[in-house]
Amino acid sequence: APVTIIEERQVGPSLGEQNIHMGVLSVEVGMTLVVIFMAIYYGLMGVIADIALAMNLVLIVAVLSLLGATLTLPGIAGIVLTVGMAVDANVLIFERIREELRRGMGVQASIHAGYERAFVTILDANITTLIVMTILFSLGSGVIKGIAITVTIGLITSMFTAITGTRALVNMVYGGRAIKHISIGI
Repeated sequence: APVTIIEERQVGPSLGEQNIHMGVLSVEVGMTLVVIFMAIYYGLMGVIADIALAMNLVLIVAVLSLLGATLTLPGIAGIVLTVGMAVDANVLIFERIREELRRGMGVQASIHAGYERAFVTILDANITTLIVMTILFSLGSGVIKGIAITVTIGLITSMFTAITGTRALVNMVYGGRAIKHISIGI
């Protein structure tokens, strides 16, 4: 069958630069909105989650740098997706803590139970997402592989920052003393 060219375009470096700029802007806007929401809705605990989210973003970029990966538009899209997913773990933990406080548990016991009980749910959600990312990486093209790699790295780093990082910060703020009330938002 003969091939007929219907349209031919050339993409210059300025268009690629503009797309990268818009991708970075989307990360900044998404991160800002998440940070504001978490701080308003969860108070001091939300600020702790925001610190963990910033640590997560730094770790993602650091791991990509160590791997020698080039940050492309699909990679930036993966980072935007990961920012939203990384907060999910903190939301699960904080809601578990609230639930335990409503049941009448003490602050220290609620914090401990919140992290312990949310861990299984967080792990389950991240394992299923990692399975999907493995399939996307195996069957996808270059663009899809870029997203899969970035999201996979983001999930691993978010597990670390959401569980270990926030718990360390919460223990630093509330640990080792008798507390009657914690700032866990609305």
